[in-house]
This record gives sequence, structure tokens and C-alpha cells, in this order.
Amino acid sequence: MSKYDVSELDADELNQAIDDTNFPQSHHVPSSNGNRDDGDEKNIRKPSMPLPMKIQNGILSKSYSDDVFAMPGTPRTPRSITTPGNWHEKCTFHHDLELDHRPSTREDLISDMANSYRMLLSSLGENPNRQGLLKTPERAAKAMLYFTKGYDQSLEEALNGAIFDEDHDEMVMVKDIEMFSMCEHHLVPFYGKVSIGYIPCKKILGLSKLARIVEIFSRRLQVQERLTKQIAVAVTQAVQPSGVAVIIEGVHMCMVMRGVSKTQSKTVTSTMLGVFRDDPKTREEFLNLVHSK
Repeated sequence: MSKYDVSELDADELNQAIDDTNFPQSHHVPSSNGNRDDGDEKNIRKPSMPLPMKIQNGILSKSYSDDVFAMPGTPRTPRSITTPGNWHEKCTFHHDLELDHRPSTREDLISDMANSYRMLLSSLGENPNRQGLLKTPERAAKAMLYFTKGYDQSLEEALNGAIFDEDHDEMVMVKDIEMFSMCEHHLVPFYGKVSIGYIPCKKILGLSKLARIVEIFSRRLQVQERLTKQIAVAVTQAVQPSGVAVIIEGVHMCMVMRGVSKTQSKTVTSTMLGVFRDDPKTREEFLNLVHSK
């Protein structure tokens, strides 16, 4: 299990990890509606403790214990499971006592997945051997591996050391990041746009890394609510900002193609942490920027 794997948090642990008391005090003054007066400063909650993350020599580390990241509901694929030692009798990769113990690769999964798709086609009353469907099971298997490639990626790899010292305490925002994911309830796509804002506290993140964080957590079986929180937690862990805000606007095929079939419906979720939750003016500035053209 990767020590940076935010997806291993269950709902309660995720909420605990993003407790807004864990953010350093912000010196940000919102640009909208004039300057904040002295009375506003008294209403902003002061942090009781620093975020339990630290950066040493440009490398992200955490003080959470590993069991905090053990999320029972997170799918674990064979390509992300490791079997310790020579525990072959319970190994999902081997059926004998081979001495050379290596987990399956992505390519090793294609055959079994293709067989499953072939069985699905037969169950639908189709002939998987007809010309148009002959290679469909293998194509579908490869496509599903691509749709869920986020399981093979970690926050540490995505950041790749792109965390920089910078004395900047004004809002940084990247909006309209394209997002594609798979609904874990129906295995159909949902897609949309993500807007991320944060207020640095002596550290900034390479702008492209915000898009990469979105890609890591969206390319999995997901629900939009959890995805929104995971992105916010990942940014928080990366640069320890004074606050993080994430808004996702998504279109869910499970509502468009089936069920109520509401083709114009959109789902909007948000996570506001730190100063974005505590200070209405900072939150308003972020929302104005999100909705500006």
C-alpha cells in the first residue's frame, strides 16, 4: 500500500484528514468586495494544529499511520496487490509453489477479462464469434484497464518533486480541468470539469500537477462526492496550503442513459477546506472566478 494513497481512506477517515482545523493561518486578503475589516479577522477560526504532513528536501512525507489509509471499500486489483514472503497458498497470482514470485501485470489481466466480456456477450444473447464481435472482448478489456489506470498511479509519482518554495499567499486557481471517470454503481461513465483553488503557505505546486491529481483519482471506479474530497486532500497533503477549494460539475450517464433519463441534468459537488470554509469573502472570490468566463 502506498503511503500517499488517498484512495485508501474511508469516508470517516477522509473527513478527519481534511478537518479544517488542520490548516495554517492565511494572510490572504480577498480581492472582491474590498478589504477585510478588523472585525472579520476575529471571526476566522485559528488553527489548533498544523497539518500532519511535511516536506523534507523536496520530498513529501506524512505523519499518518499506514492503517489510516486502509479503506475497506476501495477496489484492490491484482496489479496493485502484493503478497508478502512465500505466502503462495493464498496468492491470487499463482496456483503452485513457484520460487519466482511476481504479481500480475496489466497485460496478464487481459485474457481473463476478455473471457468475462465474452461470457457477458453470450448472456445478452449475442454471438461473440461473429465478425463484428470477434475482437470486442479484448478491446473492452483493454479499454477498462485504461479507464481505471488510476489504480496504478500514486500521488508521489504524479508530483514528481514539483513542489517549490515561493513566498506567495494569494489564490492559485486552475479551472475547467476535464475529468472522465466511471460510476462504481453502474460501471458507466461520468464526465465533467474540475476547478481547483488553493492559497499557498510558502509552497506552490506545479500547475500541471493539479490536472494530474484529477487524472489519478478520476481514472478509477468512483462517486463524484468522494472524488471531490480526494482531490482536495491530495492538494492539501502536497503543499500544506492555508486552504483548498474544489468544485466538480459532472454529467452522469447513469442518469442520462438509464433510469430517469434526464439528459440535461448536471451534478455539482464541492469541498471547501481551511480559509475557504472559514472566510466567506475568500470563498466568494473563488466562486466568482469559477463562474467567470
